[in-house]
Amino acid sequence: MRDVIVIGAGGGGPVVAKELAAKGLDVLLLEAGPRYAHPRKEWTHYENDANNPLTGFLRFGPGDRSKPAWFRETSQNSFLWQLSGVGGTTQHYYGNYPRAYPGVFQGYGGADKAAYDTEHVFPFSYNEMIPYFEWVEATAPVQTAAMGTKEEVYFRGCETLGVPVQKTKDAHGFGYRPQENAILQPGGNAGKTNKTDLLVYPKATGCTFCGFCFQGCMQPVNAPRNQIAKRSTDNSYVPMALTADVWAKGGKPVTLMTDAFVNQVHYEEKNGVTTATGVTWRDNATGDLHREDAKVVVMSGGCTENPRLWLNSNLPNPNDWVGRGYTDHFFDWVVGLMDDYTGNSKGVGSSARCDFPGHGGLENVGLPPALEAFTLMLSDSGVRGGYDNGRGKTGSWDGPTGRPVGKELMEIMSHGIDRLLNVLVITDDDVEAQNRVVRSALPADANGPIAKVEFHGRQRTARTLANREFMANKAVQLLRGAGAKKVIRIDWAPLILHVQSSMRMGTSDTNSVLDANGEARFVKRLFIADNSALSNGLGGPNPTLSNQALSTRTAEKIFKTYFGGDPWVSKEAPVVSTDNRISIRLQQLGL
Repeated sequence: MRDVIVIGAGGGGPVVAKELAAKGLDVLLLEAGPRYAHPRKEWTHYENDANNPLTGFLRFGPGDRSKPAWFRETSQNSFLWQLSGVGGTTQHYYGNYPRAYPGVFQGYGGADKAAYDTEHVFPFSYNEMIPYFEWVEATAPVQTAAMGTKEEVYFRGCETLGVPVQKTKDAHGFGYRPQENAILQPGGNAGKTNKTDLLVYPKATGCTFCGFCFQGCMQPVNAPRNQIAKRSTDNSYVPMALTADVWAKGGKPVTLMTDAFVNQVHYEEKNGVTTATGVTWRDNATGDLHREDAKVVVMSGGCTENPRLWLNSNLPNPNDWVGRGYTDHFFDWVVGLMDDYTGNSKGVGSSARCDFPGHGGLENVGLPPALEAFTLMLSDSGVRGGYDNGRGKTGSWDGPTGRPVGKELMEIMSHGIDRLLNVLVITDDDVEAQNRVVRSALPADANGPIAKVEFHGRQRTARTLANREFMANKAVQLLRGAGAKKVIRIDWAPLILHVQSSMRMGTSDTNSVLDANGEARFVKRLFIADNSALSNGLGGPNPTLSNQALSTRTAEKIFKTYFGGDPWVSKEAPVVSTDNRISIRLQQLGL
């Protein structure tokens, strides 16, 4: 019997696995998708090869790319951009690590308290969360993002918004700042040249400014895996988990199984208490089923697959909140056409932000050509100047909302990708019970009934809708201030990237799945550690840091509750994921 089984090696699972392995527990980490152990040999920078949702190497599907991707049913025009494989969706994220806003935690007494979703707060204080933020920030490590021309132009626009420079990691008011980013700062030749012979480790370290963050990071050339620039968990927490015997006194390496799709969580009933006992997983290559038992099971399969697995396992759901509260950030996209060079396609994907706690945030996002074209086409408002699907709006931007076509699209593309400036609108959304994951009535796949996402993405609360309009108009103001000669608002259809809270932790057993320790209210020894455990939309910030900080806290609770150990975050100094001991052991292991 294992001590702990962790289901899923995305943003949260490897955190729990690494922390508990460092304490000497026997941890099995199961991942449904593949592990790309040598990305420079297995990946390319070709955008379709990477990002095609059916055939790309960054998709939700098995390791064998000749086999079809796994399917989810959606009930509206939306795109669930979630990945399988070691690293999960962090493989293509931009490494942004802002802290959640204080107003989403229990006990917040700020003057702007009413600006938040006060019905669905974290069941502990912001101050209690800070040591876990700090632990993850040191481990990853999180640093002030490397910046270039596009950030300089973006900040020029921020200066016209009438808000100050934010000088702390804790966002207590409106302000703009560089991103707190889990991408290693450029060193040596990195960021100074595009000559490939000079961008080889150790001549170059950290971010090489290649501009291909979304295709998975494999820079610099020849860098050890834990020295690759972008700190997705396949480059940070997973290498630490696999080498815990080297850097942690008494540590034990995690056992990692990939292409291992868990389709059943086992449990037993004794004296009216339901207790998790283990899992069954399916080998994607052979179809063989394997049973593993453990003292504790941790679900880290993500906001869509965790509810599916729970429901397929017939685990108890007495308050009907499993899968409910499926919350995003109601993104929108605003683009400015500039007269001068912006460097939109160069460097770190997103290195500058502007925070409006209680409303959301604005991020500069740089993109390569195909993804830039994708962002211009993802509209709920139809065609600008043509049809508007009943959603078309006019405002401080130029013309109606919608996607540009014809001469206007030609104008944008001929203008040049490196004279565009993009602003991603990130809205703080309310947790809404009608947005949920259920089992689809469509035919099951090899792993059981598939997930149906009932996401009423256009039917938002009045607060959420007001937040989006507030933030979109701030984005337009920013771009005008930066010098944009034309500003286009796309009115994005729901793009499910920052999804969270479908298995939420809460203050009440009437509207949450997890208690304050991250343990399932109705199944003992079953924990959840990923975005689905988050209590709410965080006030608007990107969810990865909050996910990993909460997962660290959950690991401590597991260790104390079921293995008799003491908490460590407030007592020990974290080991940084770029530790040379880890590099050496990975090389010894051929990784």
